[in-house]
Amino acid sequence: MEVLTMKELLETGVHFGHRTRKWNPKMGRYIFTERKGIHIIDLEQTVDMFKKAYFFVRDRAAEGKEILFVGTKKQVQTTIAEEAKRCGAHYVNRRWLGGTLTNFATIKRSIKRMKDLEAMMEDGSIDYIPNKEAAKLKRELAKLQRNLDGLRHMERVPDILYVIDPDIEVNAVHEANILGIPVVSIVDTNCDPDPIDFPIPGNDDAIKATKLITSRIADAILEGREGRQEEAEEAPAATAPAEASAEAEPTAEVKEAPATAAESEPVAEAEETVTEEASIEEAPVPEEQAKEVPAAVAAEEPGTPEDEGTEENDDKK
Repeated sequence: MEVLTMKELLETGVHFGHRTRKWNPKMGRYIFTERKGIHIIDLEQTVDMFKKAYFFVRDRAAEGKEILFVGTKKQVQTTIAEEAKRCGAHYVNRRWLGGTLTNFATIKRSIKRMKDLEAMMEDGSIDYIPNKEAAKLKRELAKLQRNLDGLRHMERVPDILYVIDPDIEVNAVHEANILGIPVVSIVDTNCDPDPIDFPIPGNDDAIKATKLITSRIADAILEGREGRQEEAEEAPAATAPAEASAEAEPTAEVKEAPATAAESEPVAEAEETVTEEASIEEAPVPEEQAKEVPAAVAAEEPGTPEDEGTEENDDKK
């Protein structure tokens, strides 16, 4: 199954670029033609490059990596928030604060401050503060929520950055390049593709076009995390048979132990009978009885040593 088809790209207008006078010459290799003063993007390259980005994001998500969605343009703010929440990623859709990645320790303190103010609102402790100070705290909380709401669960610097329009999010891309964070981005004909590790040539202004590509990136994250959960569930199932076999081995030894003891008992009894017979043979026989013994012995046919104990041997076999 194709992760993205040419038909879907055409229906959503991914192939439309900017006007020819606004193009970036570095995007020339991704442009198919020009029509009515507008550049047309080569969708064959878009499909191929999107597959590379899709599989890269999926594999990293399967390894437990964290992804940050960035898109502050008005037409993509809703898409960024919805798709990031759907796949459990972090997002910035209002304003990129300088140092969000390179100075994350300060951003983390601001996130903690936001959570503390929210706790004050929930438990009602803000009602005991003077009105003027309470209003000031509410304004501070609103500002923090507007800029940091999508980062409230981010405990460390993300491993991947997904960006819509790197020309506008130039600061985010620059910080990611400084830290060596891979960048996946939709690049239009007016953008510079060099700082992007996984560029996806396409229209970054149309709502439908950006929603299509962003939703497929979110699907890649979900697919990777599902595979990670399946591996975690298979691991205990594989160890269970090994533990069961380890527990079964001592029981087998216990069962064999009584059998060996039972086999040793007939041997002890046989030794006792042999000793008794030996003592009887060694005892002196009177002369009168000595004459009668051969006649009695002659009447009975003694059994051979091979016949004695055959039943017990058969039982052992």
